[in-house]
Amino acid sequence: MVGGAGAFGARLVAGLAATTELGVIVAGRDLARAEAVARTVPDGRGRAVRLDATRADAAELRVLGAAVVVDAAGPFQGGVPVLARAAIEAGLPYLDLADGRDFVAAFPVLDAAARAKNVVALTGASSTPALSNAVLDALTAGWRSIETVRVAIVPGNRAPRGLSVMRAILSYAGQPVRVLRAGTWQNRPGWGLLGRIAVPGLGRRFASLCETPDLDILPARFPRLQTALFRAGLELPVLHWGLSLASLPVRWRVLPSLLPFAHPFLAMAGWLDRFGSDRGGMSVEVLGRDAAGQPTRAVWSLVAEAGDGPFIPTLPALAAIRRLTDPSAASIPPGAYPCVGVLPLDAIEAEMRRLAIRTRRDTDHPVPLFERALGAGFGRMPEAVRALHGAVGDCAFRGRAEVLRGRGRLVALVALLFRLPPAMEDGSIRVTMEPDFEVGAERWTRHFPGRRFSSRMRLAGPDGSGRVRERFGPFAMDLAVSAHADGLDMAVTGWRLGPLPLPRFLRPTTRASERVDAQGRFRFDVALFLPLVGRLVHYRGWLVRCDEREDETP
Repeated sequence: MVGGAGAFGARLVAGLAATTELGVIVAGRDLARAEAVARTVPDGRGRAVRLDATRADAAELRVLGAAVVVDAAGPFQGGVPVLARAAIEAGLPYLDLADGRDFVAAFPVLDAAARAKNVVALTGASSTPALSNAVLDALTAGWRSIETVRVAIVPGNRAPRGLSVMRAILSYAGQPVRVLRAGTWQNRPGWGLLGRIAVPGLGRRFASLCETPDLDILPARFPRLQTALFRAGLELPVLHWGLSLASLPVRWRVLPSLLPFAHPFLAMAGWLDRFGSDRGGMSVEVLGRDAAGQPTRAVWSLVAEAGDGPFIPTLPALAAIRRLTDPSAASIPPGAYPCVGVLPLDAIEAEMRRLAIRTRRDTDHPVPLFERALGAGFGRMPEAVRALHGAVGDCAFRGRAEVLRGRGRLVALVALLFRLPPAMEDGSIRVTMEPDFEVGAERWTRHFPGRRFSSRMRLAGPDGSGRVRERFGPFAMDLAVSAHADGLDMAVTGWRLGPLPLPRFLRPTTRASERVDAQGRFRFDVALFLPLVGRLVHYRGWLVRCDEREDETP
């Protein structure tokens, strides 16, 4: 095992020592460290050798007499599979703990050579993509559609952080990360998309966008998937926000990368090791339609106690080694590919039994926002209107629209504040909806040529019966919604600035309706008027469901 003396490699060695009778070769550039770890393997089954994964060749590996070659060295971001090539040439099974998106994406270039040698070469036998995809397969067996997947890892602050882990994080912090959101491929800054997530049994923690193999693998595996997010978080807010702030010069292109600061960052994190806890977790959330066609949300979550969190990335590799070395186990097809669809979740969870790790699964059937607001009236609306408001996962609609704008400086100022679209006779429009069932809200984003504006909707009041509140930045309007056989109507009943109701004479008024046209398409007609000024904006047009992914328009 190359990198067997590292933060994860040493834990994989411990797992092999505790649960198998295999001999373990601990390899690395630092022979003294490798020897120290090898001595922890009982019954003299451990030995140490000096080996550099970036320079290894087939002859070196043959001399070792290994049955399986494992690369736990890292960081894999920006790396090339030198050790994998050498193992394939030597005719030896290979696996690694790679979490580098570029490394895993390029790995199948070795597939032809591996097949020719009848050798198994697996990359990503770690938390991502092996464990995350095993969880997803278990949660969605038999489902009709998978629309949204969100994965998050939130380690405890006292979990050990090696230089390789720090370099892996800093390699993408502030850099553009290509991510699929609501059917659109977007570039978002690494360690951006800051939010708070809840892991059952662990509580709420901050999490931000990470560049991992899942961002490519999930959309490739599930063609109808609209959103694939992978986020990670640091337990201490000061560290999480500190890294977010430190990444700003990279976002602004003042610095090319934070990689040169890996040692100082590691030292600063070490100063705060005494704070926080040794409790970490992971969650995989998926939304779609189950085997019966019901809107479904399923969440698998994990909580690791007593500092056992750093073992988690090694468990898929441990399960894979067990399978590769057990003659009675089902064989793994030869070739070089990501460790996806290879290990069932039960096999990985079995490796957790000796550790202070517990998992759980939660499944519910969430009711979309407008269905909750309208109650039985929701079913009276035409199918095209129900389809737009009834999505359980992120979704996108596209169409055409006409936009009329009012005149005057005040209109221009308000339109700029809300980023309202410019006037156009017949232009393209794309609308994306992102439900958040954890807080009972939906985020709507309207994409017009050269302009987009977003709002967030939720029920108005404790019961929300027939009322929805739509928030635009600091402003919010309360809408009375009514459903009928022709569609949906909305009328403004109040405006707020923050928590404060605006007096009636300052309230804008709105006229909004949703219908179905002769072609069966969803039609919208929304007009917004300012007191004493008149029309602010009036846009109308049609939309259809868009399952094809698009690239974000700059």
